[in-house]
Amino acid sequence: MLCIPFTDSQETMSRFFFDDRKRLINDAVDGLILSARHQNLTRLDIDPAIRIVARRDWDKSKVAVISGGGSGHEPAHAGFVGKGMLTAAVCGDLFASPSVDAVLNAIVAVTGDHGCLLIVKNYTGDRLNFGLAAEKAKRHGLKVEMVIVSDDVALPDNKQPRGIAGTALVHKIAGFAAEQGKSLSDVRALAQQASDAVKSLGVALQTCSLPGSTEDGRIKQGEAELGLAFTGEPGCQHYRHPEQPGNCGDAGGAPDGTSARRRASRGAY
Repeated sequence: MLCIPFTDSQETMSRFFFDDRKRLINDAVDGLILSARHQNLTRLDIDPAIRIVARRDWDKSKVAVISGGGSGHEPAHAGFVGKGMLTAAVCGDLFASPSVDAVLNAIVAVTGDHGCLLIVKNYTGDRLNFGLAAEKAKRHGLKVEMVIVSDDVALPDNKQPRGIAGTALVHKIAGFAAEQGKSLSDVRALAQQASDAVKSLGVALQTCSLPGSTEDGRIKQGEAELGLAFTGEPGCQHYRHPEQPGNCGDAGGAPDGTSARRRASRGAY
Protein backbone atom coordinates (compact mmCIF):
# COMPACT_ATOMS: atom_id res chain seq x y z
CA MET A 1 0.00 0.00 0.00
CA LEU A 2 1.31 3.46 -0.83
CA CYS A 3 0.95 5.49 2.36
CA ILE A 4 2.56 8.93 2.16
CA PRO A 5 2.51 11.15 5.28
CA PHE A 6 2.08 14.81 4.42
CA THR A 7 2.00 16.35 7.90
CA ASP A 8 3.12 15.67 11.45
CA SER A 9 -0.02 17.17 12.94
CA GLN A 10 -1.95 14.76 15.13
CA GLU A 11 -5.12 16.75 14.52
CA THR A 12 -5.22 15.97 10.82
CA MET A 13 -7.95 13.53 9.88
CA SER A 14 -5.84 11.70 7.30
CA ARG A 15 -2.13 11.14 6.72
CA PHE A 16 -2.53 9.33 3.41
CA PHE A 17 -3.27 9.89 -0.26
CA PHE A 18 -5.98 7.57 -1.56
CA ASP A 19 -8.97 7.79 -3.87
CA ASP A 20 -11.64 5.79 -2.07
CA ARG A 21 -11.28 4.13 1.33
CA LYS A 22 -13.58 1.32 0.21
CA ARG A 23 -11.19 0.51 -2.63
CA LEU A 24 -8.02 1.07 -0.68
CA ILE A 25 -7.00 -2.58 -0.28
CA ASN A 26 -8.05 -3.63 -3.78
CA ASP A 27 -6.02 -0.75 -5.22
CA ALA A 28 -3.03 -1.70 -3.07
CA VAL A 29 -3.18 -5.34 -4.20
CA ASP A 30 -3.54 -4.35 -7.85
CA GLY A 31 -0.61 -1.96 -7.50
CA LEU A 32 1.57 -4.64 -5.94
CA ILE A 33 0.87 -7.06 -8.78
CA LEU A 34 1.47 -4.46 -11.49
CA SER A 35 4.75 -3.36 -9.90
CA ALA A 36 6.14 -6.84 -9.18
CA ARG A 37 9.68 -6.82 -10.53
CA HIS A 38 9.49 -10.18 -12.28
CA GLN A 39 5.75 -10.07 -13.02
CA ASN A 40 5.49 -13.25 -10.98
CA LEU A 41 2.34 -12.44 -8.99
CA THR A 42 -1.35 -12.79 -9.73
CA ARG A 43 -4.59 -12.11 -7.93
CA LEU A 44 -6.95 -15.06 -7.90
CA ASP A 45 -10.16 -14.07 -9.68
CA ILE A 46 -12.74 -15.35 -7.21
CA ASP A 47 -14.70 -12.46 -5.72
CA PRO A 48 -13.94 -8.74 -5.27
CA ALA A 49 -14.22 -9.19 -1.50
CA ILE A 50 -11.66 -12.02 -1.51
CA ARG A 51 -8.11 -10.81 -2.03
CA ILE A 52 -5.60 -13.59 -2.62
CA VAL A 53 -2.17 -12.88 -4.08
CA ALA A 54 -0.42 -15.98 -5.43
CA ARG A 55 2.62 -17.03 -7.40
CA ARG A 56 1.91 -16.88 -11.11
CA ASP A 57 4.28 -19.81 -11.76
CA TRP A 58 2.81 -22.17 -9.15
CA ASP A 59 2.01 -25.69 -10.42
CA LYS A 60 1.07 -27.58 -7.20
CA SER A 61 4.07 -29.91 -7.54
CA LYS A 62 5.34 -29.06 -4.05
CA VAL A 63 4.03 -28.18 -0.60
CA ALA A 64 2.17 -24.87 -0.68
CA VAL A 65 2.90 -22.27 2.00
CA ILE A 66 0.13 -19.77 2.79
CA SER A 67 -0.06 -16.89 5.23
CA GLY A 68 -2.09 -13.73 5.57
CA GLY A 69 -3.84 -11.39 7.93
CA GLY A 70 -5.13 -7.86 8.13
CA SER A 71 -4.01 -5.34 5.53
CA GLY A 72 -2.12 -2.20 6.44
CA HIS A 73 1.14 -3.87 7.50
CA GLU A 74 2.92 -3.89 4.16
CA PRO A 75 5.01 -5.56 2.94
CA ALA A 76 3.23 -8.22 4.99
CA HIS A 77 1.83 -10.42 3.70
CA ALA A 78 1.43 -10.21 -0.05
CA GLY A 79 4.90 -8.73 -0.39
CA PHE A 80 6.36 -12.04 0.79
CA VAL A 81 4.81 -14.10 -2.03
CA GLY A 82 7.38 -15.56 -4.39
CA LYS A 83 9.80 -18.41 -5.04
CA GLY A 84 11.32 -19.64 -1.80
CA MET A 85 8.77 -17.76 0.32
CA LEU A 86 4.97 -17.82 0.32
CA THR A 87 2.89 -19.53 -2.33
CA ALA A 88 -0.06 -17.27 -1.56
CA ALA A 89 -1.15 -14.58 0.86
CA VAL A 90 -4.71 -13.81 1.96
CA CYS A 91 -5.37 -10.10 2.52
CA GLY A 92 -8.04 -9.13 5.03
CA ASP A 93 -9.55 -5.70 5.54
CA LEU A 94 -7.54 -2.98 7.29
CA PHE A 95 -6.26 -4.46 10.55
CA ALA A 96 -8.83 -7.28 10.26
CA SER A 97 -8.35 -11.00 9.70
CA PRO A 98 -9.35 -12.45 6.33
CA SER A 99 -12.58 -14.43 6.33
CA VAL A 100 -12.80 -18.20 6.56
CA ASP A 101 -14.05 -18.31 2.96
CA ALA A 102 -11.08 -16.27 1.75
CA VAL A 103 -8.57 -18.55 3.46
CA LEU A 104 -10.38 -21.67 2.26
CA ASN A 105 -10.37 -20.41 -1.33
CA ALA A 106 -6.63 -19.81 -1.09
CA ILE A 107 -6.02 -23.33 0.21
CA VAL A 108 -8.14 -24.95 -2.49
CA ALA A 109 -6.56 -22.84 -5.24
CA VAL A 110 -2.90 -23.67 -4.55
CA THR A 111 -2.87 -27.01 -2.73
CA GLY A 112 -1.95 -30.17 -4.61
CA ASP A 113 -1.17 -33.73 -3.57
CA HIS A 114 1.76 -32.63 -1.41
CA GLY A 115 -0.42 -30.55 0.90
CA CYS A 116 -0.32 -27.08 2.37
CA LEU A 117 1.18 -25.33 5.40
CA LEU A 118 -0.57 -22.34 6.96
CA ILE A 119 1.63 -19.88 8.85
CA VAL A 120 -0.55 -17.88 11.22
CA LYS A 121 0.24 -15.05 13.63
CA ASN A 122 -1.04 -15.49 17.16
CA TYR A 123 -4.11 -13.27 17.05
CA THR A 124 -7.58 -14.54 17.91
CA GLY A 125 -9.16 -13.71 14.55
CA ASP A 126 -6.30 -15.17 12.54
CA ARG A 127 -6.18 -18.38 14.57
CA LEU A 128 -9.95 -18.82 14.39
CA ASN A 129 -10.43 -18.13 10.68
CA PHE A 130 -7.34 -19.94 9.43
CA GLY A 131 -8.11 -22.86 11.74
CA LEU A 132 -11.71 -23.20 10.56
CA ALA A 133 -10.61 -22.95 6.94
CA ALA A 134 -8.03 -25.69 7.52
CA GLU A 135 -10.66 -28.00 8.99
CA LYS A 136 -12.99 -27.39 6.05
CA ALA A 137 -10.17 -28.06 3.60
CA LYS A 138 -9.36 -31.32 5.34
CA ARG A 139 -12.99 -32.39 4.94
CA HIS A 140 -12.47 -31.83 1.20
CA GLY A 141 -9.60 -34.31 1.31
CA LEU A 142 -6.74 -31.80 1.31
CA LYS A 143 -3.69 -32.20 3.53
CA VAL A 144 -3.30 -29.07 5.64
CA GLU A 145 -1.03 -28.27 8.59
CA MET A 146 -0.75 -25.06 10.60
CA VAL A 147 2.00 -23.32 12.58
CA ILE A 148 1.21 -20.48 15.00
CA VAL A 149 3.88 -17.79 15.40
CA SER A 150 4.02 -16.01 18.78
CA ASP A 151 7.41 -14.30 18.82
CA ASP A 152 6.62 -11.08 20.72
CA VAL A 153 8.48 -10.83 24.06
CA ALA A 154 7.30 -7.34 25.03
CA LEU A 155 4.73 -8.54 27.56
CA PRO A 156 6.31 -11.33 29.65
CA ASP A 157 3.12 -12.21 31.52
CA ASN A 158 1.07 -12.57 28.35
CA LYS A 159 0.07 -16.23 28.03
CA GLN A 160 -0.66 -15.69 24.33
CA PRO A 161 2.29 -13.70 22.91
CA ARG A 162 1.52 -11.88 19.69
CA GLY A 163 2.94 -12.83 16.32
CA ILE A 164 4.97 -9.97 14.88
CA ALA A 165 8.10 -9.44 12.73
CA GLY A 166 9.58 -12.89 13.35
CA THR A 167 6.78 -14.33 11.23
CA ALA A 168 8.68 -13.27 8.10
CA LEU A 169 11.60 -15.50 9.10
CA VAL A 170 9.23 -18.44 9.53
CA HIS A 171 7.89 -17.69 6.04
CA LYS A 172 11.42 -17.91 4.68
CA ILE A 173 12.33 -21.15 6.46
CA ALA A 174 9.12 -22.87 5.38
CA GLY A 175 9.21 -21.45 1.86
CA PHE A 176 12.79 -22.56 1.26
CA ALA A 177 12.08 -26.06 2.59
CA ALA A 178 9.01 -26.37 0.38
CA GLU A 179 10.95 -25.15 -2.65
CA GLN A 180 13.53 -27.89 -2.00
CA GLY A 181 10.78 -30.49 -2.34
CA LYS A 182 10.55 -31.51 1.31
CA SER A 183 7.44 -33.28 2.58
CA LEU A 184 4.62 -31.49 4.38
CA SER A 185 5.65 -33.02 7.71
CA ASP A 186 9.24 -31.85 7.23
CA VAL A 187 8.22 -28.35 6.15
CA ARG A 188 5.93 -28.07 9.14
CA ALA A 189 8.60 -29.33 11.55
CA LEU A 190 11.15 -26.80 10.28
CA ALA A 191 8.61 -23.98 10.44
CA GLN A 192 7.64 -24.96 13.98
CA GLN A 193 11.29 -25.07 15.02
CA ALA A 194 11.82 -21.58 13.59
CA SER A 195 8.67 -20.30 15.27
CA ASP A 196 9.76 -21.66 18.64
CA ALA A 197 13.22 -20.11 18.32
CA VAL A 198 12.50 -16.62 16.98
CA LYS A 199 11.89 -13.74 19.41
CA SER A 200 10.97 -10.17 18.50
CA LEU A 201 10.61 -6.86 20.32
CA GLY A 202 9.04 -3.91 18.57
CA VAL A 203 9.91 -0.24 18.99
CA ALA A 204 7.83 2.62 17.57
CA LEU A 205 8.09 6.42 17.47
CA GLN A 206 4.36 6.90 16.77
CA THR A 207 1.17 4.90 16.97
CA CYS A 208 -0.58 3.38 13.97
CA SER A 209 -2.44 5.62 11.55
CA LEU A 210 -5.66 4.45 9.93
CA PRO A 211 -6.81 6.38 6.85
CA GLY A 212 -9.56 8.75 7.89
CA SER A 213 -8.81 8.49 11.61
CA THR A 214 -6.94 10.66 14.09
CA GLU A 215 -3.92 9.47 16.03
CA ASP A 216 -4.36 8.98 19.77
CA GLY A 217 -1.20 10.92 20.64
CA ARG A 218 -0.11 8.34 23.19
CA ILE A 219 3.55 8.58 22.13
CA LYS A 220 4.83 12.11 22.69
CA GLN A 221 7.48 13.96 20.71
CA GLY A 222 10.93 12.64 21.66
CA GLU A 223 9.54 9.40 23.07
CA ALA A 224 9.45 5.84 21.81
CA GLU A 225 7.25 2.95 22.85
CA LEU A 226 8.71 -0.46 23.48
CA GLY A 227 6.54 -3.39 22.42
CA LEU A 228 3.88 -1.60 20.33
CA ALA A 229 1.86 -4.20 18.42
CA PHE A 230 0.98 -4.26 14.71
CA THR A 231 -2.43 -2.71 15.15
CA GLY A 232 -1.50 -0.18 17.81
CA GLU A 233 -2.08 -2.17 21.00
CA PRO A 234 0.01 -0.60 23.78
CA GLY A 235 3.47 -1.93 24.48
CA CYS A 236 5.23 -2.29 27.81
CA GLN A 237 7.02 1.04 28.32
CA HIS A 238 7.66 4.54 27.00
CA TYR A 239 11.19 5.93 27.02
CA ARG A 240 13.24 8.78 25.61
CA HIS A 241 14.41 7.52 22.25
CA PRO A 242 18.18 7.69 21.61
CA GLU A 243 19.47 10.64 19.63
CA GLN A 244 22.39 8.63 18.28
CA PRO A 245 21.50 5.62 16.09
CA GLY A 246 24.29 3.57 17.67
CA ASN A 247 22.47 3.59 20.99
CA CYS A 248 19.66 1.55 19.46
CA GLY A 249 21.78 -1.56 19.93
CA ASP A 250 21.07 -1.36 23.66
CA ALA A 251 17.40 -2.08 22.99
CA GLY A 252 18.11 -5.79 22.67
CA GLY A 253 19.57 -7.65 25.61
CA ALA A 254 18.30 -11.04 26.67
CA PRO A 255 16.30 -13.12 24.16
CA ASP A 256 13.17 -12.59 26.25
CA GLY A 257 13.52 -8.81 26.12
CA THR A 258 14.13 -8.36 29.86
CA SER A 259 17.14 -6.07 29.43
CA ALA A 260 15.23 -3.67 27.20
CA ARG A 261 12.24 -3.57 29.55
CA ARG A 262 14.46 -2.87 32.57
CA ARG A 263 16.25 -0.04 30.78
CA ALA A 264 12.99 1.51 29.61
CA SER A 265 11.47 1.31 33.09
CA ARG A 266 14.25 3.44 34.58
CA GLY A 267 14.62 5.78 31.61
CA ALA A 268 18.10 4.43 30.83
CA TYR A 269 17.73 5.26 27.16
